[in-house]
Amino acid sequence: MTSMDQTKANHDDAAKPLWGGRFSEAPEGRLERFGASLPFDRRLWREDIAGSKAHAAMLGRQGVISDEDVSAIEDGLDVIAGEIEHGEFAFDVDVDEDIHMAIERVLTERIGPAGGRLHTGRSRNDQSSLDAHLAAKEYSTRLCHALIDMESCLLARAESEFGVIMPGYTHMQPAQPVLMSHHLLAYFWMFSRDLVRMRAALTAADTSPLGSAALAGTTYPLDRRSVADALGLTRVSPNSMDAVSDRDYICDLVYACSLVQVHLSRLCEELVLWSSAEFGFVEMDDAHSTGSSIMPQKKNPDFAELVRGKTGRVVGDLMGLLTTLKGLPLTYDKDLQEDKEPMFDAVDTVSDSLFAVSGMVSTMQVKEGRLAEASHEGYMCATDLADYLVGKGMPFRQAHAVVGRVVGDCVREGITLQDLTVDELRSYSDLFSEDVSSALDVETVVSRRTTYGGTGHEAVHEQISEAHARLSADEVSLGGE
Repeated sequence: MTSMDQTKANHDDAAKPLWGGRFSEAPEGRLERFGASLPFDRRLWREDIAGSKAHAAMLGRQGVISDEDVSAIEDGLDVIAGEIEHGEFAFDVDVDEDIHMAIERVLTERIGPAGGRLHTGRSRNDQSSLDAHLAAKEYSTRLCHALIDMESCLLARAESEFGVIMPGYTHMQPAQPVLMSHHLLAYFWMFSRDLVRMRAALTAADTSPLGSAALAGTTYPLDRRSVADALGLTRVSPNSMDAVSDRDYICDLVYACSLVQVHLSRLCEELVLWSSAEFGFVEMDDAHSTGSSIMPQKKNPDFAELVRGKTGRVVGDLMGLLTTLKGLPLTYDKDLQEDKEPMFDAVDTVSDSLFAVSGMVSTMQVKEGRLAEASHEGYMCATDLADYLVGKGMPFRQAHAVVGRVVGDCVREGITLQDLTVDELRSYSDLFSEDVSSALDVETVVSRRTTYGGTGHEAVHEQISEAHARLSADEVSLGGE
């Protein structure tokens, strides 16, 4: 073959996809773009370059490629990384199917045959899986820290509002008075459980599949353990077929994200209600609200509503991912290309939502006067009034019926329990006496809930101490992450 023929052959080969040797032509136009993942997996460029550098270094140590090749590959990848970082790298979906092919093609064009040796002993199957493992581990770690920030925000607000009493609800009807600190701490414990799930997702992602190749491993003498160590991954996958088809770790991450978003949505639902004119419990900070294009008086809790609305998409990400995986045979199938967009979307949405909600909670103005007023509405001392009769010897079911009649009459008269005199209460039962006032005093009613986990002042003080201990333990556990 003449030098001109060789040049032409090299040019023709470069124009083909990296898998094009078997094919006389490649998919074109709309079909090629349909099959491409580059528009979304390009965000994995850091993971892809890190994995390639670790793989090349291992190939060099194992004598599979030369030290000169390793140096050329590493230097070339560093240049590409810099170009991508500064927006100077030309991604082209009409040329490259995915991030792996984009980087390897440009690397090979620049450094020659050494670039072609980078792919020795690996497949895009284990390469893309590695990228996803690294990304899932990074995302899980980042979200763990964001959850700790959310915990810290709620705990700080619970401490600052200690002593403020508000209505507690069941079925969205006034039920019993509680400390606002107790209500806020309920969300602290939700996010604390979310952190446990997110750490489990982090652990699941902390595995290297590289070296599994397409599905059966490889004949090259790879040192898989050293690659995992270089990439900061704790484990190496024990089964090559499972390694290239496993997406459980992404499901774990998106599931953890889904519950975080559900908990954020529940909190935002309450913030929307609390900030309404009908409730008036809180006022959202101006920086976390919006107005109306036509009604000058409006102050809308738009960001709380948006977090609530975005919950559907995160739950949808999980459902879509599970549905994609449910019928796949071993090992790799093109369906698995659909794994990354749900992960990206769930992670981005939850990250932004945590930021927004922590800002709302930390800056909202609590309306103590309105909360105190609302705590005397809705006959919320009725349970304690029944318990008062039980303390005088009446069976609880009978006491429940007596107080039910009292409340029914108060509703018809349009008065509160506190408006009743002792003589009026005695018309329902002779067991009522002057000391009944303690059962109708909201502050006393709250403080008497002394059981562990209750809303009484002492119990909430204990709960705050436990929350601080949990938060400190969480911070220490993530100190190295």
